[in-house]
Amino acid sequence: MGYRSLAECVRDLQATGQLVVLDEEVDPHLEAAAIQRRVYQAGGPAVLFRRAKGTTFPLLGNLFGTLERAKYLFRDTLESVRCLVELKADPGALGKNPWRYRGLPRTLWRLLPRRVRSGPILAHQIAVDHLPRVQCWPGDGGPFVTLPQVYTEDPDRPGLARSNLGMYRVQLAGNDYEPGREVGLHYQIHRGIGVHHAAAIRRGEPLRLNVCVGGPPALTVAAVMPLPEGLPELAFAGALGGRRIAMVAPEGCLPMPAESDFVICGSIDPHQRKPEGPFGDHLGYYSLRHDFPVLRVERVYHRDGAIWPFTSVGRPPQEDTCFGALIHELTGPVIPSVIPGVRAVHAVDAAGVHPLLLAIASERYVPYAAVRRPQEILTIANAILGQGQLSLAKYLLIVAGEDDPSLDIHDIPGFFAHLLQRVDWSTDLHFQTRTTIDTLDYSGHGLNQGSKVVIAAAGPPRRALAAELPAGLKLPEGFRDPRLVLPGILAIQGPPYRSEATDLATFGHWFGPDEPIRGLPLIVIVDDSEFTARSERNFLWVTFTRSDPAADIEGIGAFIDKKHWGCSGPLIIDARIKPHHAPPLIDDPEIERRVDDLAAPGRPLHGVY
Repeated sequence: MGYRSLAECVRDLQATGQLVVLDEEVDPHLEAAAIQRRVYQAGGPAVLFRRAKGTTFPLLGNLFGTLERAKYLFRDTLESVRCLVELKADPGALGKNPWRYRGLPRTLWRLLPRRVRSGPILAHQIAVDHLPRVQCWPGDGGPFVTLPQVYTEDPDRPGLARSNLGMYRVQLAGNDYEPGREVGLHYQIHRGIGVHHAAAIRRGEPLRLNVCVGGPPALTVAAVMPLPEGLPELAFAGALGGRRIAMVAPEGCLPMPAESDFVICGSIDPHQRKPEGPFGDHLGYYSLRHDFPVLRVERVYHRDGAIWPFTSVGRPPQEDTCFGALIHELTGPVIPSVIPGVRAVHAVDAAGVHPLLLAIASERYVPYAAVRRPQEILTIANAILGQGQLSLAKYLLIVAGEDDPSLDIHDIPGFFAHLLQRVDWSTDLHFQTRTTIDTLDYSGHGLNQGSKVVIAAAGPPRRALAAELPAGLKLPEGFRDPRLVLPGILAIQGPPYRSEATDLATFGHWFGPDEPIRGLPLIVIVDDSEFTARSERNFLWVTFTRSDPAADIEGIGAFIDKKHWGCSGPLIIDARIKPHHAPPLIDDPEIERRVDDLAAPGRPLHGVY
């Protein structure tokens, strides 16, 4: 049976050696988050900060810091949730193996939230400025709730059945917010809360919501799950947590989980906006100040012994990487049932998740053709880009599974080698321009604005990939220090970026038809080629977070034919930092020295990181 509360979870982790307690006072301003990041990088335990400066509440960091611990938290229910997912993918499996699904009635019962008259969350009320104020990065606009569960209901059809529980960032103070009365709410355009907010705007009424923090760990995971329409996150939390979610509704507030640790109750005006941010985000850069909705705080509840869970995001991998891994384990089998023909999809964490998708799919069109080329996989690519969070991708690289049935989508070098051996740059690039991208991605031409490209490859290999730098390689003036990243992929250090396409066009026109660079199908222009080529992780982060396909892709021998863009030679991606990009996240040196001291011999975190 799953945990009833977060405190129950903490006690279990401490008893099993999966949690360390820090009794020394820690500052929620930068220091707690820096410690959490260090512990995460070391694969360490959850950390309970008993004495946090400026608050009476303990903080909990790194709860989901390893996939093994995340799976341990739900060890009693993972198999039953997998069974639900399997039946979603193949309903006929129930008749084929009824014994495997013998626990299905119990799991289905747990999907139903239950209403209760009272609960631990209603024990106390405080002011919002008494909540812990965790700030993760020096340039953040203030303290944020980093593991919120934001609950809303459909204004047209209120009730638990059509509710949404999502993880949308909440800024507790700073900027122009009225102290103690207002907090900021940032959500991305495709999220479920957006549908509810649009309905409230259409009706001309405030959107009521609750910001819940803590409670059973299943609620936190449910808030980040990409669930299909019609399945409330509360239902999933019941299945994953092993018990029906108890919901209590004090007068004047929406229902809230009875076992939550904290709940901020209020509403957002349909028309009011105020600047929110900056915030150090999961792409490894700051998301900047922009106007977003404002939550007018009416009440703040907390339970006895309340614990404030938090995380820190930044350049991946971070703790949210484990969320992604757990979600993949649970939902991977259902993808082919949602998008027929898809065999696997991988949102690449090292590239910031949303910027880069890899996919393997079926290519069954014209099976009698002498030479196979991308056809069905292009249809499938359009379907992938129409699915929820997958729609935020900038680069979708898709290949035909029939060409190599053993290809592993999580083998990044292997996938790139397979694609680059087969891709035809004159036909296999397909752009979408002036469309929506991730709100947190500043590589495009405006907030939520950018482009996408599908790179599709099918058929036999058409080239061998260079495994070393070609002899006699010459570069145009200002370009230097070529480094081989992976077979067939070359990073070249370019001059500082000046203006759109100027340097790229010069670079692409410089090479003649017989230049040795033509043996390398992908060239990336970067600010620091040594850093880019140092690791696969660096290559993915630099290339796909610092480029917008329509603006930053060029090619040797480029042409436009009937509005189709292609090139006869290598593809070039300009992954230099541009003036409109957001600044990267940089640690505060003084904070890092204090964190180092906590891990010195004889100090409380010695051996933890």
